[in-house]
Amino acid sequence: MYRNKVSLLLASQSPRRQQLLRQLGIEFTVIRAEIEELLRPGEDPGEFVRRMAREKAEAAARQAPGNWVLTADTIVVCGGQILGKPENSRAATRMLALLAGGWHQVLTAFTLKHQELEQEYTEVDSTRVKFSRLDSTAISAYVAGGEPLDKAGAYAVQGLGGVFVERLEGCPTTVIGLPLPRVVRWLLACRIIAYDQAASSNV
Repeated sequence: MYRNKVSLLLASQSPRRQQLLRQLGIEFTVIRAEIEELLRPGEDPGEFVRRMAREKAEAAARQAPGNWVLTADTIVVCGGQILGKPENSRAATRMLALLAGGWHQVLTAFTLKHQELEQEYTEVDSTRVKFSRLDSTAISAYVAGGEPLDKAGAYAVQGLGGVFVERLEGCPTTVIGLPLPRVVRWLLACRIIAYDQAASSNV
């Protein structure tokens, strides 16, 4: 559907984000951007996730100042509490028990940055998710499979965790880890990608 006009670096190790871009035909090179992810006193979830995306972009842009860099960060918020990736199975179990039977919010921020051109764009998208009621057996079985351990909020809506989602208000790809409508809009606006007319004519 799309083709690259210039190269793009993705500073994310997330297979989910990589898959979302690849399915649109967007090419990229994955790089690492290590930062300290600590919540500041009094920082609300939206400010935190926005700062994380921007700091990742700054770290990545220093490695490749002549390239466009895309970064993202996703958090789950329930009852005012930020739920990141669980440290272990016990933490994952606690998170899922907290989410069970209620609504929570998923925030994903992304930053598109080019250091030499002095251009940077950051947005935050929010989606509300309603979880079904879960008993301890269902939670234990899900955690035992290992899927929750590298996911914000301890579940993957595109994986087995999708069976727990009763309702979703907002963008589904925000929950997966990259709000594609917003991201693609900026990639087009910055002329990083274009519509692939040749591919469309062959359909």
